[in-house]
Amino acid sequence: MFGFGTKNVGIDLGTANTIVYVEGKGIVLREPSVVAKSTKTGHVVAVGNEARDMIGRTPASIKAIRPMKDGVIADYDTTVAMLKYYMNKALGHAAGRPYVMVCVPSSVTAVEKRAVIDATRVAGAKGAYVIEEPFAAAIGAGLPVMDPTGSMVVDIGGGTTDIATISLGGIVSSQSVRIAGDKLNSAIANYIRQHYNLLIGERTAEKIKWDIGSASIEDAKKIDDMTVRGRYLLTGLPKTTKVSAVDVAKAMHEPIEGIISAVKETLEETSPEIASDVIDHGIVLTGGGALLKNIADVISKATRVPVSIAKHPMDCVAIGTGKSLSSINAIRKRK
Repeated sequence: MFGFGTKNVGIDLGTANTIVYVEGKGIVLREPSVVAKSTKTGHVVAVGNEARDMIGRTPASIKAIRPMKDGVIADYDTTVAMLKYYMNKALGHAAGRPYVMVCVPSSVTAVEKRAVIDATRVAGAKGAYVIEEPFAAAIGAGLPVMDPTGSMVVDIGGGTTDIATISLGGIVSSQSVRIAGDKLNSAIANYIRQHYNLLIGERTAEKIKWDIGSASIEDAKKIDDMTVRGRYLLTGLPKTTKVSAVDVAKAMHEPIEGIISAVKETLEETSPEIASDVIDHGIVLTGGGALLKNIADVISKATRVPVSIAKHPMDCVAIGTGKSLSSINAIRKRK
């Protein structure tokens, strides 16, 4: 089925980042899902890291956008341009047309799934297939997905959190909620605007999240304050202020509770046998959100189930998507 001269590709097409896995090589590319375009001509000016550095800093003639929103395509043409750029960068312009496996959220509609397949083919793929994110995450995390034992994975990405219980090569119960890294960033920016009268950008909010953010308000008391720069709303002028980790934890409390509620609901829909397996083996966290301080402890405390973080959580979906290339026929039958 696969071409002889071209390596096949697995793509984690995320809201925040795109990770490309090339068959036989592993992960070869990891860059932000951002494209900078000319507002006059529509031509692509920059993609990835270069485009991300332009967010909030572009003149009127250039606009830096994220073509993926909540795990699905929000801007089709820009997504095609981004996919084409990343596939050429990963394989080289001289490579043939590869077969590509792309991950999608478990809640994706048939129309959204078709958009991903079409965009991938237009970008240069000979054939395009999709795999659900939590299943790919479970494969990448090394869970025994083909065994007759239940596993549970919680993939906290940029746009969505995908939760699933898996057994015998299939998803038993799943849920996808549009509460993830982006929502946490927005919550931090909104809280600082309301309580500090300071307007900050998306990148600053994300830096605050990683530097002093904690899923636990109690544990946040042990973290030092952070110096933040933004525009003071009362004067309209730049200002530097100290932001406390406790306030950041308070800002993230509501979206984190939303993730926990989705985890609980998925557990409630699970059969007693698989629920027993999950208690024995625990819940595994993947995705960038798994790196948030104390998130595993907070979810474990709320669900009363052991929670662990996968090794290299940000790469699990891409690794699982790439590994699924070797069994693409079985996946097609399962779909």
